[in-house]
Amino acid sequence: MNARVVTSASTKDADVLVIGAGVMGMTIAQRLLEAGRSVLLVDPSEPGGGASYGNAGTIADYAIMPVGSPAVLRNLPALLFDKNSPLSIRRAALFTLAPWLVRFFFQSFPGATQANVQALANILADAAPRWRALAEQIGVQSLVRARGCFYLYEDLASFDRGKQDIAFRRSMGINGEMLSPQELGQLEPKLPEIGGGAAYFPDAIFLSDPGQVMARLSQFIQAAGVEFHQAAALRIERQSGGVRVVLADKSIVRARQVVIAAGAHSRDLAKQAGDRIPLDTERGYHLEYDLAEPLLQRPACANAQGFYMCPMTGRLRVAGTVELGGLSPTPSQHRLDTLERGIQQYFPNLGKPSRTWLGFRPSIPDSRPVISASRSGNDVVYAFGHGHIGLTLAPVTAAMVTALITGDTSPVSLEDFSAQRFRGPF
Repeated sequence: MNARVVTSASTKDADVLVIGAGVMGMTIAQRLLEAGRSVLLVDPSEPGGGASYGNAGTIADYAIMPVGSPAVLRNLPALLFDKNSPLSIRRAALFTLAPWLVRFFFQSFPGATQANVQALANILADAAPRWRALAEQIGVQSLVRARGCFYLYEDLASFDRGKQDIAFRRSMGINGEMLSPQELGQLEPKLPEIGGGAAYFPDAIFLSDPGQVMARLSQFIQAAGVEFHQAAALRIERQSGGVRVVLADKSIVRARQVVIAAGAHSRDLAKQAGDRIPLDTERGYHLEYDLAEPLLQRPACANAQGFYMCPMTGRLRVAGTVELGGLSPTPSQHRLDTLERGIQQYFPNLGKPSRTWLGFRPSIPDSRPVISASRSGNDVVYAFGHGHIGLTLAPVTAAMVTALITGDTSPVSLEDFSAQRFRGPF
C-alpha cells in the first residue's frame, strides 16, 4: 500500500509506539495525532492487511450477541466437533485451546451472556456514525453503502427463532425487522426464494472494498505525520521514563507509551507487559468471485451456515464461519469447500472462485475486546481481541485508547473491557 517506511536504525525514540498496523492500529494512530501526540507504527506487514482486508466489510452495530450463549452451550459438542459446523475446532490445536474453551464454556451461561450482551451493546451504540465520520475524513464516502443487511432463514422454524432474536435485539436498542420471503425478494430480486424470509437491519452500513479503505487510511495517516516501520515487535521492557521495544530487525524503539494493537499476535506481548490474557485465534476464510454485475445490493448472512455474501466492488466475497485453531498459515481446504458448497445453494452458476484467503481474528472467551491500561499503568495500553467486530469497533476503540493514553474521559465505560477482568489459570 505504498507505506512510507522508516529505515532500520539501531535505536529510535518515539512518543507513542503503536504495535500493529491493521485497521485498529491505524485508527488509533489517527486519533492520537488529533490529540497532539506523535506516533510510530510498527508491523511486520504493510498497513491494512490481514483481517482488516479480508473481512465481510459490514459495520455490524447490530452484532451485540457474543459467540458464546446458552443456545451455543446446548449444542457445543456438535458445533465444535462437526467439521461442517459454522463453529468448529482445528483438531491439531485442541490441547492448547483447552483453557480457552473452559472459559468459553462458563461465559456461555445465561448470566454471563447477558452481561456480555450489555457490554457489546454499549460499545457498539455509535459505531455507524463514527465510521461515517472517519470515511468522510479520509475521503472514502463513495465506498460506504447505507442499505442495511440481512440474516437469511431457510425455513419457517428458523424464521420463528429469528423473531425471538430480533425482538431481543430491539429491546437492546437495535433497529431490526422481519421480512417475508416476498418482501425480501422485492429488495434482492436475484436471490432465490428463501423459505423462511429474513431479518433486516436497515441502519447497517457496508464498506464495498475494505482493501481500498485500508489503503486510503494508510495514506491519510502517513501524510498527516505517522511514521511506519515494517518489522515485528519481539520484546517489551519497561525502563525508567518509558518502554523499550526490541524489533525483529534488531532495531530498538524507546517510547513514552506503547499501544498493543497486534490482533491475534497480541497475547505474548501483553504477557511481557504483565497481563495474562486468554486470547486465542479464529481462523477466518473467504472466497471471491469476480463479477461484471452484482448479484446482491446488500450483505446477506446465511444464518444456519454462518457465512456472509458480500457484494464488494467488482466481486462477490463469501466470508465467515469460525474455526478455532491458532496461527498456522496452512488453510483448511475443507473449510474453503464448505463455503463454496454454501454459496452454490444460493447462486449455483458462479463456477469456481477467483481467489481464496485465510486470515486470523483475535478471540476472547467472553467476546469482549480488551481495551485497557496494563496492570502496571498506561505506559502500555491494550487494544485487541475484537473477534468478528474489529472493523466495526475501530473508531470507538481509537477514542477509548486515546482517552487511556491522555487521561481524558472515555466515550464508553472502560470497566467491561479491562485486562484485569480475567481470573484463574490460563
